[in-house]
Amino acid sequence: MHILITIPFHIFAFYFSRGKSAFLLAGYNTLSDEEKAKFDEKALCKFMGKIMYGISFSLLLFGLSDIVDRQILLLFGLLLLIGFIVFALIYGSTKNRFKKK
Repeated sequence: MHILITIPFHIFAFYFSRGKSAFLLAGYNTLSDEEKAKFDEKALCKFMGKIMYGISFSLLLFGLSDIVDRQILLLFGLLLLIGFIVFALIYGSTKNRFKKK
């Protein structure tokens, strides 16, 4: 089941990493057109693509831990997942990194 969940995450990561599909980003999608013009959409999408690849890899480790019956893979995947989420929250919300200059 975890591997099936990984597939859409990997597909989303692919589109985000190409600088497209910003309409899928919930916070960005709700901004007005004037506010959206202040952001570098391509850089934001590429960043989210990298995060989605990391999350996809973490979910893959969840599934792999079930297949080989090793709890250490589940623990490592969980730590990676939490790490990617915390990193994305901190990195994305500090220093106006994705604002146009």
